[in-house]
Amino acid sequence: MQPVERIILGIDPGLANTGWGIVHQSGPRMTCVAYGCISTSSSSSLSLRLRKIYEQITAVVQRFQPTCVGIETVWFGQNITAAFATGQARGAALVACASEDICVEEFSPSQIKLAIVGTGSAEKEQVQYMVKQVLGLDRIPSPDHSADALAAAICFATHALDGRRLKRASGQ
Repeated sequence: MQPVERIILGIDPGLANTGWGIVHQSGPRMTCVAYGCISTSSSSSLSLRLRKIYEQITAVVQRFQPTCVGIETVWFGQNITAAFATGQARGAALVACASEDICVEEFSPSQIKLAIVGTGSAEKEQVQYMVKQVLGLDRIPSPDHSADALAAAICFATHALDGRRLKRASGQ
């Protein structure tokens, strides 16, 4: 049996800041390829902000050619307005991935924390520390949106190893 070999894109969606991270998985080993953050200005119109997220995620996909994506779901909490804005940013990122027919898996914040730290109620700092450890990085990725995106990619790798059939962006 061949070990799993793939490039995973992790996305931490947000209207102001959408983090992205690329992880190379070879069997159980994972390494960080690249990461970054797409920032949009609140002074820009919603449509321009969403277009920027779409275009830049598309550019990341075209540059790194990931075979799969792990993306965080929207957590509503107390701020419904922020949740809607995050959902719109998430939609722009999902359309960019669907345009390239990439396998997409969605994870809640607690699923990501559980996969990285071992508890779904982990603090943000614990997740960031474990991302650094798992990927063998010299420092915690910054900004924190990038670390969260790398965590989503790691979560994809750990969940996908269980043999489940993953959904494809095209619905196949």
